[in-house]
Amino acid sequence: QLDFQLPKRFDLKYTTEDGTAQPVLIHRAVLGSVERMSAILIEHFAGKFPLWLSPRQVMIVPVSEKFLAYAKEVRTIMRRSKLHVDVNASDNTINKKVREAQLAQYNYILVVGANEQAAGTVNVRTRDNQVHGEQTV
Repeated sequence: QLDFQLPKRFDLKYTTEDGTAQPVLIHRAVLGSVERMSAILIEHFAGKFPLWLSPRQVMIVPVSEKFLAYAKEVRTIMRRSKLHVDVNASDNTINKKVREAQLAQYNYILVVGANEQAAGTVNVRTRDNQVHGEQTV
């Protein structure tokens, strides 16, 4: 990065064959502008990025393995809207699945079970454990 202002402020000069001239300072940035902006965003949001910026937007948590197919169907529908959606197909308890999604900082955690499958809905909660209830997909 070239700096023309600091040499003027400090009245820096050097001698040439034709007299004196003002130098140009060259700064070396340890972090580039993209890295600096990323660091500022991470610090500002404390790792809890808004939906549009978050790499982990939605986690779908089926209550049991029986509802895994419905969870994958919901994932397909949501991916058409260009959302980043994952499905937790592990054998963990529902509470552990939700807790893992919260710790991973997913913006929304969608729980699906028998009621939701029958109604074509999902049960929505946020990473801050606010339950928003059933919503249509």
